[in-house]
Amino acid sequence: MGYVFDFKDAVAYEKWFEKRQNRFAFDMETRLMLKMLNPMRGASVIDIGCGIGANLLPLLESGIEVTGVDPSPYMIDIAQKKVGNRVDFHRCFAEDLPFEDNSFNYACLITTLEFSEDPVKAIEEACRVAKDKLFIGILNKHAIKGIQIRVRGMFTETVYKHANLFSIWEIKQIIRDTVGKVPVSWKTVYHLPSVSGKLISSIEEHSGLARVSPFGSFAGIAVTLVPKYKTKSIPVFYRPERAIGATES
Repeated sequence: MGYVFDFKDAVAYEKWFEKRQNRFAFDMETRLMLKMLNPMRGASVIDIGCGIGANLLPLLESGIEVTGVDPSPYMIDIAQKKVGNRVDFHRCFAEDLPFEDNSFNYACLITTLEFSEDPVKAIEEACRVAKDKLFIGILNKHAIKGIQIRVRGMFTETVYKHANLFSIWEIKQIIRDTVGKVPVSWKTVYHLPSVSGKLISSIEEHSGLARVSPFGSFAGIAVTLVPKYKTKSIPVFYRPERAIGATES
């Protein structure tokens, strides 16, 4: 079992999310997620580790059916207050999803792997239940912000003390080991966390090079999946015809 956010964590995260600077960062992450996922209206998506539901509203506004799962009942309670009955919620772990193969068009793992007990299994499950595309959003451990998070976790009692950060290349390797050589693309945002939100947004929106820098605080990785199908053996009963002129012994 990975780290499960308790009531204190859930309240603290909601307060963190309300800060203006953090909202600017989240908005950039959301735009990146929607651009890379490029969902079709009427399709379905599962947000694995949906937390307080920050990504649920943008997905709903894209005109797709949304399912949210999270192991924390406190996070799900907050998320339900945001979206009501427009989202189908389930309490479960990313490593053990209660859905059939190919149940959704898309799957999202946004800052979920950092708190998973078995990130490889979590990615395997996401690839199992989705049939078209997987979007993985990570806190980039090679970014300035990622380094700050790791150092802070060493000396202070924050939720990041329980986080395991990844690099883009580590995630790409897990994907290759899990589903083989499928199309994978990545981009990053939020390269200058110490600068004001509006300035960051302006710089990054007009700089194509910034998106392909491996040092952005948030990295988005899109994986085009090959659908998986279950097969079932069907017995065939065949009785050869007796040859003309043959006699029984």
